[in-house]
Amino acid sequence: MCGITGKLSYDGAPVDRDLVAAMTDAVTHRGPDSAGYYFGDGIGLGHRRLSIIDLATGDQPLANEDETVWVVFNGEIYNFQEVRRDLEAAGHRFRTRSDTEVIVHAYEEWGEQCVARFAGMFAFALWDARARRLLLVRDRVGVKPLYYAPVPGGLVFGSEIKSLLEDPAVPRDWRPDALDAYLTLEYIPGPATIYSHVHKLPPGHLLVAERGQVRIQQYWDLRFTGDGDTNREPEYLARLDVLLRDSVRSRLISDVPVGAFLSGGIDSSTVVAYMVETSDAPVVTTSVGFAEQAFDELEHARVVAEHVGCEHYPVVVT
Repeated sequence: MCGITGKLSYDGAPVDRDLVAAMTDAVTHRGPDSAGYYFGDGIGLGHRRLSIIDLATGDQPLANEDETVWVVFNGEIYNFQEVRRDLEAAGHRFRTRSDTEVIVHAYEEWGEQCVARFAGMFAFALWDARARRLLLVRDRVGVKPLYYAPVPGGLVFGSEIKSLLEDPAVPRDWRPDALDAYLTLEYIPGPATIYSHVHKLPPGHLLVAERGQVRIQQYWDLRFTGDGDTNREPEYLARLDVLLRDSVRSRLISDVPVGAFLSGGIDSSTVVAYMVETSDAPVVTTSVGFAEQAFDELEHARVVAEHVGCEHYPVVVT
């Protein structure tokens, strides 16, 4: 994972560089490999990187050729190679191999609707310097977090609330109903947070901030049509097999080693089985066990690991 932060000033006033650095430092644990910043008229972007794809040239913030579009990005776009081919066919030229650069060129080509073409887990902030437009986007099901808070004359945002709280302009008022929800549900349903003036960007939504206004728009939703046919179960199972295999294969794209946690249950066993089928390298798995037999699943994991033929490393917590 990586960490993104930033602040927008609607009137173009300079953004405090020390503030953005402090906001970015607050999420160092999300990206220990490097830090990067961009400052323009009324905008400051910060990024902490955990390197996964394009280790040499994938540092952020990243811009287009004339540096009028900038992005900080957390996550992965699994179909970035496909989107990149479409963009190259349209005349765009790339200088890195990263999925991050796909975002800036996709925005140039399709505007804010470019996000509909991305399959992955991501949160990103994009600054359009010509339009003085800030675009915040969160992936379809909200795997990657993204928070924002209106402040006098602008907006602050980040991967974690602690970054926003580095800005003294963010009110600290808390919501009693959010505390009640947390104690009842053990989480706070979005878009609320424990703070009255800090909000989660909902999954499948984008936020546009420009000319002193904020617009939030849903770009994706999961809909069930309810028109399934039990007589077509073999067809559905075959389609599910294809979808799962393609899904796992796309998540193996990486410039660093990839492994999996294996519990021996249905979910992790299925994922690991497809990894073995689709990976060009030996699949490495690990499992965590406990001395208390009632909580220990190492035997289940061992059986699955031997069955699919992966390289397995169990660890017992004492």
